[in-house]
Amino acid sequence: MRSLFINGEKVVTTQAIQNVNPSDTADVVGEYAMAGIQETQDAIAAARAAFPAWAAATPQARHDILLRAGNEILDRRRELADLLAREEGKLLGEAEIEVVRAGHILQFFAGEAVRLKGETGASVRPGIYVDVTREPVGVIGLITPWNFPIAIPAWKIAPALAYGNTVVFKPAELVPGSAWELVDILHRAGLPPGVLNLLTGKGSVVGQAILDDPAVDAISFTGSQATGKRVAQASLAHMRRFQLEMGGKNPLLVLDDADLEIAVECALDGSFYSTGQRCTASSRLIVTNSIHDRFVEMLAERMRRLVVGDARKPGTGMGPVVDENQLRQDTDYIEVARRQGGTLRTGGERLRRETPGYYLSPALITNTTNDMRINREEVFGPVASVIRVRDYEEGLSVANDTEFGLCAGICTTSLKYASDFKQKSEAGMVMVNLPTAGVDHHVPFGGRKGSSFGPREQGAHAREFFTEIKTSYTRP
Repeated sequence: MRSLFINGEKVVTTQAIQNVNPSDTADVVGEYAMAGIQETQDAIAAARAAFPAWAAATPQARHDILLRAGNEILDRRRELADLLAREEGKLLGEAEIEVVRAGHILQFFAGEAVRLKGETGASVRPGIYVDVTREPVGVIGLITPWNFPIAIPAWKIAPALAYGNTVVFKPAELVPGSAWELVDILHRAGLPPGVLNLLTGKGSVVGQAILDDPAVDAISFTGSQATGKRVAQASLAHMRRFQLEMGGKNPLLVLDDADLEIAVECALDGSFYSTGQRCTASSRLIVTNSIHDRFVEMLAERMRRLVVGDARKPGTGMGPVVDENQLRQDTDYIEVARRQGGTLRTGGERLRRETPGYYLSPALITNTTNDMRINREEVFGPVASVIRVRDYEEGLSVANDTEFGLCAGICTTSLKYASDFKQKSEAGMVMVNLPTAGVDHHVPFGGRKGSSFGPREQGAHAREFFTEIKTSYTRP
């Protein structure tokens, strides 16, 4: 059984989570200790006790630990990618890209640890000087989802540690393996006891205990809107800062003048790679009249050529859905769309393969309108719907007509429309002739409206959440 990490010690409990391979449900990846309320309280207390010394550690010390950890992740990229693909169902190639991204994130924030700067200036009053500095927040609770089991933990843990905070980390119980390896790597890189604590377990127990504890100074959460709202309400009760990433219903607008080959590849990648299990996935394909039918036919043909199978098997183009609950949610949404008037153009069928797994053919639903449930709610699977529009103006209006605002894309050869879309899109991230999914690690990540709350994640902008600003006045 794999352990928890509390105060630098590996802790085993009497209950365990079974980590199952969605490509082969007979394959148990491992068993991981399940934390309860007491273990959660112990981890928070350890983080609180470790905070003063870690906050006072030199930037160079924090840099060296993060750099060693990042280097080890890159050195072990194939091994870690195999584990990630095995426990989450992401294609082996996609898994390796994610592992490399995690390594680069740790290396980037190693640099940020020594780049953090303040400001010094004169006061408006004679003979007085003003310093503006940044200090760590304290104990940070991190709650992460299952769809990026090493990259999302890395992009939360790395800045938290770089800026001198201590961490209590709860990964999704579906994917404990990648989280365990990440924490183990960071500990062996030299983290002092209590600085980073790992709690695998149920969100209703571990997550709730983190939310309830006033000793937690801030919480960064990625997951569903419903859970995000609970995080916000619990955090307000303690007047703590919180950061929420809660998904999207991302549009890809395809105009008459688009290069159709590029547009189809953008839709295929954005909608169905990573089995569509990305918060940035292109779930609404908004297509203008004159190219609608050609676009749909070309995309459907490309989808039919995608080989659905074992995530680690050569030649597989799309892996399984993560588990039975998610598969049921995907098929339920497809059925609802059909009942409301949509046409299942291709896919949407549960598939049998050599091994028992959660296989679903990628689904394309046409004849939909933006008020249908399939276009209002996040499915989080290999399901995309097509909305026909007259022109750019109607397409822009439909793209913005959503309670989400994470990412939006447009395919066009017109600089006029591309520029206008970048300006008027009500999303935190905009892609032109690119898939909506796929972002760099060194620039801000986040959305607007119901997709996100709080400062952006990733890049240098992460300091806005993980540091406090102090203004000091001095008269010599």
